[in-house]
Amino acid sequence: MATSNDIRKGLCIEYSNDIFKVIEFLHVKPGKGPAFVRTKLKSVTNGKVIDNTFSAGHKIDEVKVITRKFQYLYDDENGFHFMNNEDFSQLYLNKEMIENSNLMKAGEEVTIILKEIDETPLSAELPQSVYLEVVEADPGVKGNTATNALKNAIVETGARVMVPLFIEPGDKIKVSTEDGSYLERVK
Repeated sequence: MATSNDIRKGLCIEYSNDIFKVIEFLHVKPGKGPAFVRTKLKSVTNGKVIDNTFSAGHKIDEVKVITRKFQYLYDDENGFHFMNNEDFSQLYLNKEMIENSNLMKAGEEVTIILKEIDETPLSAELPQSVYLEVVEADPGVKGNTATNALKNAIVETGARVMVPLFIEPGDKIKVSTEDGSYLERVK
């Protein structure tokens, strides 16, 4: 059993009947009163982010996790199917376990977080950015190019992305998987 002094970025803990990953933490020693640890925790099962404060020396239940690379194969009405590249075993994940899943295309490599004890999947993380082809884009209005005007575009996975006016169907673009925003055009 760990204490609040062992909290670090990336640590997975069991808290209020769920498993959370520490995104941010700050050890605070006020001039008056006891020390504490202010944290930002992200649920690995549903993706919700909460703020929590642990008092100094507070006991926390650390969850041992392992990460493995899997290749995205296909999806059906309930979820997604992945293949382990090392032993070719397949794994199924519910749609709620993956954020911005509309940016995944077949063959994409994702990192899946598994509980070390029984290797049950907890969540999946997409790469920081993905390269997608624009299938459909609204026409750009001539004269709006002096500002940072954006228009709607649909990429090959069916996701909607706001892109600059110069992007046309057939262009390849780099998209952030964190918020689904346009990053750059790829040549």
